[in-house]
Amino acid sequence: MPKTLQSILADIKPESAYFLEEQGHRTAYVVFDLKDASQIPAICEPWFLAFNATVELHPVMTVDDLGKAMGGIQETVKKYGRSAGAKSSRKAP
Repeated sequence: MPKTLQSILADIKPESAYFLEEQGHRTAYVVFDLKDASQIPAICEPWFLAFNATVELHPVMTVDDLGKAMGGIQETVKKYGRSAGAKSSRKAP
């Protein structure tokens, strides 16, 4: 593995990293624990500077995270869901 790539991954300490071709481009999926949004520059800048890369971040939840979020999801559904009186502006086919 090239030294630059090794160095970036050593800094990020990913849970996993996958390398593939996607739509004709070299692509890496790097799974890591982002504890705070302030880490984003330290995660992204090495890829920008070393490879002129495009970086996308996609936050995800574990099953435990989803369990913790359920109360808030249920409250949101009660407040904004269709059963709370919101009507869809879409017409049925």
